[in-house]
Amino acid sequence: MSETPRSRETGGDTSTGLPQRRTGHAFAHTPHRSDSRPPQTPRGARQPDPGGRPGTIPPVPGRPATLLLLAALCAALFALITWQVLVSGPLLTPDHELSRALVRSVPDAVTERLADLGNIPVALPVLLLAMAHALRRGARRGVLAAASAMALVPALVVPFKEWTARPGPLEPWAAGYFPSGHTATAFVAYGCAALLVRPYARRKWRTAATAAALVLTGATAVGLVLRGFHWPLDVVASLLMCTPLLLAVRSSCRSSRRSSSRTPRSRTGPS
Repeated sequence: MSETPRSRETGGDTSTGLPQRRTGHAFAHTPHRSDSRPPQTPRGARQPDPGGRPGTIPPVPGRPATLLLLAALCAALFALITWQVLVSGPLLTPDHELSRALVRSVPDAVTERLADLGNIPVALPVLLLAMAHALRRGARRGVLAAASAMALVPALVVPFKEWTARPGPLEPWAAGYFPSGHTATAFVAYGCAALLVRPYARRKWRTAATAAALVLTGATAVGLVLRGFHWPLDVVASLLMCTPLLLAVRSSCRSSRRSSSRTPRSRTGPS
């Protein structure tokens, strides 16, 4: 029986023919989206941007630049007030008038208690407790920044007190009232304590921590002015001087929080 051309052709293909690409049902059922977007798979193609490159997320607007501008503004205002104190400029006239209107308007027993909130024995333990709590959570960078900010307070306040030699509202013969050391101590101690506690507290307690820091600092400043321990500009200058310190501590706390969240936790299991 002679072989037909069809049988010879099929017999030779099984051993010598190269694999051919077939466009059968396997390719016919490749999923396609009706909205022309790529399939939701890890290999899905990314839409290019107008320049033809793969699409990327644009950078977030510069928050660090905003913080730097705020710190620079505080430094400029502090320099302005310091210059006015040194040259007895016109800015001191409303400062003296406001002080004369406020001093002794509240009983001394109340204002002295408020002013005492800026004492080292009162404010520093609050900061130490917050530092211990944050250190236990692994926020070493934030704790170091808070400790550095607190150490910088006397290093900044004392030279300005000696340089300006400003007399006090009730003690014109004395000198060294600008800027207010009690206000600076309260602002940095209570502010840093709130910044260290906030990342590890619930949302309502975060707001409470910030509000407590602001209330304690404000109470200290008001007590100092009402009692006649400082001029109003002394208090304002301290707040301006210490704001850049708190902004630096805030940035350190945020970066410490991000680094601790990226640290993989050790898994313990049965051996």
